[in-house]
Amino acid sequence: MTDVAAAAPALPQAPRKPFSRQVHGVTLEDDYAWLKAKNWRDVMRDPAVLAPDIRAYLEAENAYADAYFAPHKGLQELLVKEMRGRIKEDDSSVPAPDGPYAYLSRHRQGGQHPLYCRTPVEGGDEEILFDGDKEAEGKAYFHLGGIRHSPDHLRLAVSVDEAGSELYTLRVRDLATGQDLPDLVEETTGDLLWSADGTRLFYIRRDAEHRPSKVYRHVLGTDPAGDVLIYEEPDKGFFVSLGETQSRAFGLIACGDHETSEVHLIDLSEPDAPPRLVAAREVGVRYDVEHHPDLGGEDRLLFLTNAGGAEDFKIAMAPTATPTRAHWTDLVPHRRGRLILSQVAFRGFLVRLEREDGLPRIVIRTVFSSDEHPIAFDEEAYALGMDGGYQFDTNELRFTYASMTTPAEVWAYDMHTRGRHLLKRQEVPSGHDPKAYVTRRIQAPAPDGESVPVTLLYRADLKRDGSAPCLLYGYGAYGITIPAGFSTARLSLVDRGFVYAIAHVRGGTDKGWHWYQDGKLEGKTNTFTDFIAAGDHLVAEGFTKPDRIVAQGGSAGGMLMGAVANLRPDLFAGIIAEVPFVDVLTTMLDDTLPLTPPEWPEWGNPIEDADAFARIRAYSPVDNVRTQDYPAIFALAGLTDPRVTYWEPAKWIARLRGANTSEHPILLRTNMDAGHGGASGRFDRLEEVALTYVFALKVTGHIA
Repeated sequence: MTDVAAAAPALPQAPRKPFSRQVHGVTLEDDYAWLKAKNWRDVMRDPAVLAPDIRAYLEAENAYADAYFAPHKGLQELLVKEMRGRIKEDDSSVPAPDGPYAYLSRHRQGGQHPLYCRTPVEGGDEEILFDGDKEAEGKAYFHLGGIRHSPDHLRLAVSVDEAGSELYTLRVRDLATGQDLPDLVEETTGDLLWSADGTRLFYIRRDAEHRPSKVYRHVLGTDPAGDVLIYEEPDKGFFVSLGETQSRAFGLIACGDHETSEVHLIDLSEPDAPPRLVAAREVGVRYDVEHHPDLGGEDRLLFLTNAGGAEDFKIAMAPTATPTRAHWTDLVPHRRGRLILSQVAFRGFLVRLEREDGLPRIVIRTVFSSDEHPIAFDEEAYALGMDGGYQFDTNELRFTYASMTTPAEVWAYDMHTRGRHLLKRQEVPSGHDPKAYVTRRIQAPAPDGESVPVTLLYRADLKRDGSAPCLLYGYGAYGITIPAGFSTARLSLVDRGFVYAIAHVRGGTDKGWHWYQDGKLEGKTNTFTDFIAAGDHLVAEGFTKPDRIVAQGGSAGGMLMGAVANLRPDLFAGIIAEVPFVDVLTTMLDDTLPLTPPEWPEWGNPIEDADAFARIRAYSPVDNVRTQDYPAIFALAGLTDPRVTYWEPAKWIARLRGANTSEHPILLRTNMDAGHGGASGRFDRLEEVALTYVFALKVTGHIA
């Protein structure tokens, strides 16, 4: 035995501590329930208070994973160097004008965190308002949440998370002196909203279960202990967020779960007035709010909504003075198959982002008529977004465009003349030739006759003989669509011969709202079979082979990873599960966890509904681990993660260890200093990405 082998850490084995309970007449056994710390809420605030036995197990898993990757440290460093070489380190956003200043964020050469800056519109020197690198010095974790300058440009409100637990400290900086005011508010959500006169600040606190539920008003210069509670959400299944209309007339208190929403207005010119309900919540009815002060000669609100059976959404309007459902009239009627994603109202134009046939487009509508025209592109697959900026009375719309082969571009579009000019194109310092790559959109046949869109990126010289390795990415929940955008990081795999594929499975909205509905509740297993169908189709079309596919997904996409590992372990060489939501049944049975009540509309409520209990139990990855040959599996977790708690992947890996009959590695790596998003610095994050790529290269035979 060599010294290296002798020094290798032993395979971690979590102690089994029998625990069982009865639910709906079924006995649930969980030998690893002890991995959930009794003081988990305290751990989110201070990881140092984690119980020693749990910490010891997680650190043993980390040591084992580190030993697995140790021989490939040089490759990891090379991958980081490559990925960093494609990043323009001293990059900046396009300045956004707001009155006398234009605001921007940028990074300095070598910097990990953003700087928030402004320059006078009339010309003058740049002013650094907030230096993320300086503020993050000496901190293991640092994440900038909200950052908003006051309407009078005199102050800056900033929220920062220093643990990864999504508990943000809010502070206010005097921009004339550069000093922070005594106004300090702990444990907020990071949402920020200024009153029109800049004397009041609105924010949200979390409750004891970590749910965003209480909106407060703070008067600058007063003790935050006296802040006024202006709204408290009574339903534990609803989360609360803050927004603002493009007109800046109203702040928006948005409440909702995954199928129902409700909005309350804050009149920002009268910030001490109580919030006003727009339209009372109705189960299954979603809406968000925009505002126009002179639409058809009347002050109106605009609603992006599915009300009245508008499955793919429509835009309705009502007088601001009488905004209830009874007064809504259609402005942009519903059309099945055209999913309206978002809207922005300007003085002379109403702009919407929509998707049809799987591709996005922007539509510009003249406010005072029904004339409208689209902005669209010709590639098979691409990503499109729009940015309203700070201005309301403007003809200029900024939008972003990218594809799997085309670096991101920012365009200024004159909504009146229909002219456009390029403001910025993403630079790739080490070089990038779009012609060296191919982007395609193919359709994989699902078992029930549906077709699953799959977006592909590969080198133009790829041979379709099945020899290429493939990274197949999937998510499939909450209606979220994974855009076919540009990524400098994934080129490190593609340049090594990989096909990079995104399976647009049910649970997203790629093919309309029904695509989401067919991937939740009773249709959840469609997400899993769609992903498997995508993998099988890539094999059938000669892009890859089963022993060459690595599946990847995170959070709810991590549940997808756990499910397909149980269902079709033979299809994959490896599975990368990032912060994976794999202990679905146990989590949905625990209504004290932050996300459980709001998640019931997505998965079902197994506490009250025996059918939902049976359905979730039938696919919950932890509950369906069984004795079989599993592929190589690499799970990543965050100790302070409030969304997918660290014990979910820890329990999953422990069960897999006891059931796996193959020689393939089962690995867990927990970031002891971070939460759901992983490492916070932009280059630190590359270390984690490179590690997953090392895993993909290793399990597909690229390295020994």
